[in-house]
Amino acid sequence: MATEATPDTRPESTGRPQSDAVYRKIKWRILPLLVVCYVVAFIDRSNIGFAKLEFSADLGFSDAVFGLGASLFYLGYVLFEVPSNLMLHKIGARKTFLRIMVPWGLVSAVTAFMASPGHFYAVRFLLGVFEAGFFPGVLLYLSYWIPSKRRASTNATFLSAMAISGIVGGPISGGIMDAMDGFGGMDGWQWVFVVEGLPACLLGVVVYFVLSDGPESARWLSADERRLVAGEVERDRPTGDKVPHSYGAALRNGRFWGLAALGFGIMTSTSGLFLWLPTILKDAGSLSVVQIGLLSAVPFAAAVVVQYLNARHSDRTQERRVHAGLLALVGTVGWLLLPLVARQTGLALVVLTLIAVGTMGAMGPFWSMPAALLTGTAAAGGIATITAFAGIGNLITPAVTGWLSSATGTQAYNQLLYGVVLGVGTLLMFLLIRPERTGARA
Repeated sequence: MATEATPDTRPESTGRPQSDAVYRKIKWRILPLLVVCYVVAFIDRSNIGFAKLEFSADLGFSDAVFGLGASLFYLGYVLFEVPSNLMLHKIGARKTFLRIMVPWGLVSAVTAFMASPGHFYAVRFLLGVFEAGFFPGVLLYLSYWIPSKRRASTNATFLSAMAISGIVGGPISGGIMDAMDGFGGMDGWQWVFVVEGLPACLLGVVVYFVLSDGPESARWLSADERRLVAGEVERDRPTGDKVPHSYGAALRNGRFWGLAALGFGIMTSTSGLFLWLPTILKDAGSLSVVQIGLLSAVPFAAAVVVQYLNARHSDRTQERRVHAGLLALVGTVGWLLLPLVARQTGLALVVLTLIAVGTMGAMGPFWSMPAALLTGTAAAGGIATITAFAGIGNLITPAVTGWLSSATGTQAYNQLLYGVVLGVGTLLMFLLIRPERTGARA
């Protein structure tokens, strides 16, 4: 990123720190740990997609049972997401992330011992309750450190954790299921939950001791660096009569609901991709769990590259709306094409890559938009509400798609539904948010 010609970017000889150097220092300090945490989080919420390849038969679970259990994760998530983010705004990130991560790791590991649909429903609901607030909490936390003009690429770096979890999660889950099956008297799918769940507990403790709640408490920044960040973030806050400052005002704002619509579509599409990708690849050809795990990494590897490039270009041009919307439309096209190639492994993989690239490529610019439209408690509650609203989609669609799959014997209707949800959300965003309203040039 080029250094802006502002008073805060004068040469080092003046005694004032350079902005680019300060933000590089901040990103290297906080982003790697947050990315690792979210990789673990996303693996823990989505590894049921791989474990399903075995536990459905072992426990007698139909696709309808699986879909309902997947939905119940988002019920817990939706109910506790907004309160969690409002609490973070009051007590700080370190305590909030510790409170979130240790219980979610324990619940994820305990999933290994479920024996009935009731057990499955309970652990998925509790996992959603405990994980609620981490994703919107990190987005709010990053807004304390990074001004919006730099935030698309920063958000994309954090959000790359989703794609990274797809790259490493599939091969790891497949490898665990194959290598540890029968070890200690447990099935391979049980070891998936234990091995992938417990690291969250350790990471929660690490986060508490390593992160700072904000620039003002970061002893690893100099006094000049803290003043620079505080000044740039404060000047960057949206102002004006039309900018919501309270949570209630945000809920009455049409632009907020434009964001919610696209968030609904993007996060529903992401959930669908993680939940059903292993099953789609299994249905497309005669593949082992190890082969499915390796092939599943391909769409996410492509998504990491596109996600970074799109976000970097969005930061350079200071445009968010089109960068988010066009990539979301690419994902929409992918979902609508998938039923046509579902029985051909190679073509199915290409279209799944299109879905991953479109859905995840939109995220960096999209998640930079709320902080450009909201401030104060409106930002804390608004970001959480956007993700909670997206969670409502994830609450409904897995149950619906699981029922459709069981009732029709095909995944085609599921895929069309995901495409419609993402496409409608994108179109509503374009209608409700005008170019001059996004805090950046259209």
